Amino acid sequence: MNSICPFFEVHQPYRLRWFWPDNKQGFDRYFDEGVNKEIFHKVAGKCYIPANRTLLELIDSTDGFFRASMSVTGTLLEQCMEWGEDVLDTFCDLAETGCVEFLDETCYHSLASLFEDKTEFMDEVKEHRDLMSELLGVTPRVFRNTEMLYNNNVAHFTAELGYDAILTEGIESILHGRSPDHVYKAKYSDIAVLLRNYKLSDDIGYRFSSRWWEEYPLTANKWANWASHGHGETLNIFMDYETFGEHQWKDTGIFEFLRALPGEVKDRGMRFLTPSQTIKKYAPAGEIDIGEFSTISWADVERDTSAWLGNDMQRRCFEEMKLLGTYVKKTDDPQLLRIWKHMLTSDHYYYMSTKWLGDGDVHSYFSIHNSPYDAAVNFMAALNDFKAHVFRTLNTPV
Repeated sequence: MNSICPFFEVHQPYRLRWFWPDNKQGFDRYFDEGVNKEIFHKVAGKCYIPANRTLLELIDSTDGFFRASMSVTGTLLEQCMEWGEDVLDTFCDLAETGCVEFLDETCYHSLASLFEDKTEFMDEVKEHRDLMSELLGVTPRVFRNTEMLYNNNVAHFTAELGYDAILTEGIESILHGRSPDHVYKAKYSDIAVLLRNYKLSDDIGYRFSSRWWEEYPLTANKWANWASHGHGETLNIFMDYETFGEHQWKDTGIFEFLRALPGEVKDRGMRFLTPSQTIKKYAPAGEIDIGEFSTISWADVERDTSAWLGNDMQRRCFEEMKLLGTYVKKTDDPQLLRIWKHMLTSDHYYYMSTKWLGDGDVHSYFSIHNSPYDAAVNFMAALNDFKAHVFRTLNTPV
């Protein structure tokens, strides 16, 4: 293995409040400001601020040897502007180092890429690009779709938007015996594809503090040794940023692991590269071909769209939202449009999932609902109220 390409997703949604019609108006009629603010401050204190400071220390102490990439969703950036300018400042500090590459995605971490018409998807990507330029002073060249949802069509439209590379999951069904540890090219599109090595990523993101795991405790020395024996040029390690301090609490030793990692990587003759550096250094080893009806993601065991559209409740809510979009846009009301876009955020549909076993714990994390059925009932109640408001605005019968 020649190099390691770390990537972190940084995201928090605006969660819906438990809906009951009252006198509240606008955004606060549907979204729970108190809960969202509380969760933001909790995660910022446990993860965003200490993790950002740790990355800054690593970059400084290694003279830029340590490099990484991240995508910060528009929803989280909004929350930073509302409740945590100090958090936003630390992301700006990372951007200024030149050692952290910031990626684009859909501004609202939405499911818009699953619409047949990709207009909304492209609009949200452009909105995120503008926000990254305005707040962080960067213009991303690499794209990472919501939850790494990927197919040939998504790759095509991403290439049309001018991006050089796109990230997705390196599952066996798309590799046909090949290693995920190479740069690939999208079928029918002139865009590079970087594939997540899910085993070595999940060793950190999910199994790090699991005492049942035969490899517990995981040390930087042990993990770097595994990485050095990979079969390819680039080891793409993609995970939620909340791994550091939130999913894996500080007392698990996760920050000590992160601080020790650069030295262990360097001792084995490897280096850290950003996605743009990776695709510049290595030529594609083949093509990735995924049809539109075989869309993949990084979610759950199946790694497809079933985390969000796997049951009738999810599909009904998604189809209603998709159909409502045309009428929301006819209102020319920025507030209604903002509400609609935030109701497309993937988390709302994730909370409705009826999967159980190991995936069930993941789906319930950060959810304010007691069950997926509660989440679906609440979403539909808010959606019906919102739909009525949209059609009143248009003076059109529902």
